[in-house]
Amino acid sequence: MNQQIKFLNLTAEHKDIQRQLDKAILAAVHKGDYIQGEAVKDFENNLAEFLSVKHVITCANGTDALQIAMMALGLKIGDEVIMPTFTYVATAEAVAILGIKPIFIDVDPNTFTIDTHQIESKITDKTKAILPVHLFGQCADMDEIIAIAKAHDLAVIEDTAQALGSSYKDNISGTIGDIGTTSFFPSKNLGAMGDGGAVFTNNSKLAKKIRMITQHGQSKKYHHNIIGLNSRLDTIQAVILNIKLQYLEQKIHRRQQHASLYDTYLLDDNNIQLPLRNYDSTHTFHQYSIKVEKDKRDFIRKRLYDKGIDSMVYYPIPIHLQEAYQYLAYQAGDFPISEQLCNELISLPIHPKLNSDDISYISDCIKTSFS
Repeated sequence: MNQQIKFLNLTAEHKDIQRQLDKAILAAVHKGDYIQGEAVKDFENNLAEFLSVKHVITCANGTDALQIAMMALGLKIGDEVIMPTFTYVATAEAVAILGIKPIFIDVDPNTFTIDTHQIESKITDKTKAILPVHLFGQCADMDEIIAIAKAHDLAVIEDTAQALGSSYKDNISGTIGDIGTTSFFPSKNLGAMGDGGAVFTNNSKLAKKIRMITQHGQSKKYHHNIIGLNSRLDTIQAVILNIKLQYLEQKIHRRQQHASLYDTYLLDDNNIQLPLRNYDSTHTFHQYSIKVEKDKRDFIRKRLYDKGIDSMVYYPIPIHLQEAYQYLAYQAGDFPISEQLCNELISLPIHPKLNSDDISYISDCIKTSFS
């Protein structure tokens, strides 16, 4: 029987800290402060310290975090936000739901993050923000993005859902622009046992507005100063995240070790392009994604599946070609790099519970696929 290697193994990860989790969750259940409990504030403070940022405000999920960021900046119907088309749909969804127009940009063919050389050509008098996505675990070129934003008086919102804990030069991702956002979806490097998200900023005025938005726009109970949302991280998820935050650096280091092993095993195969690094950024390897020729990808995934190995495709369709975004009138061929990546990328298992034998086995199965 073939070896079975899951793309994710959250059960095994949680088993390592099961006693801590059980004790903390049970204590929270007995305490009974399920909404806005003490653990929520503790987690916000601990995450702020981890990120070296002044303010962390938790919310219900990562999509809400993006929407809240744009509401806090005062963006309105008809405004435009520049973002990559090669990302998860939530990045555009949070913009579009507010009546703001997503303006898509292609991505760098090596790092898969927003191509900064294309940004200025997309700026109009309606442009209000740039929304870089730190995809797969590493940062976009933030020096260039910040320089463009300053030159055109634009806000910068960092989507760091896949790169929490990475850094760009001397700054931690999500703390470089005006506002950073993240998700605690269970599959993320710091994942809850349910949904959750957070917004972070060094701007105290923005932080106050963000917190009001997450709680129905109220400055104090029953005093609603602005229109807001009901978007809160529940106390039990905060308890879980507080524990898992203690192990985040260890888990990231484990992923980085796996990535180095993949690099070593797959380096000499000319059929594969390994994930290249932005050397101004660290990489948390939320995903380890290789490029292969389009006509070989499905064959390789089928071979991996037959050998008991899970793999994933992130993402099969770029946002500009999704049916929901056809109102923007983009066409196939508008963003060739993103469209090519959608046909060529395969993401391999890289979760912390893998071992070196697993990485070797996966690599051998890929290499022999080309024989």
